[in-house]
Amino acid sequence: MCLSVPMQVVADDDPAGEFAIVERRDADMLRRERVNMLLLGRQTIGTWVLVSLGLAREVVSDDQRALIEDALAAVQAVQNGSYDPDRHFVDLLRAPPQVGNPS
Repeated sequence: MCLSVPMQVVADDDPAGEFAIVERRDADMLRRERVNMLLLGRQTIGTWVLVSLGLAREVVSDDQRALIEDALAAVQAVQNGSYDPDRHFVDLLRAPPQVGNPS
């Protein structure tokens, strides 16, 4: 399975803007990668993008990033045996129930 994770653009890595250096902090570890920006074009320093297999695929807003980080934290909690359904996916708990066919 392949997941896209939010990473922040911290530097351009070539004059044409086809590659950038991105990073994210996971607990005490700083993860830094050189990623291909061809799908998005050059992004300003500080922009958050979804990265998968060395490719920046989508620019994400702070709200989107918060939901993704919560989902990633839930996966991590399941893996280490500490998942608490009241702590994760709170956006789903606040959402009104969908009734009927959504189309």
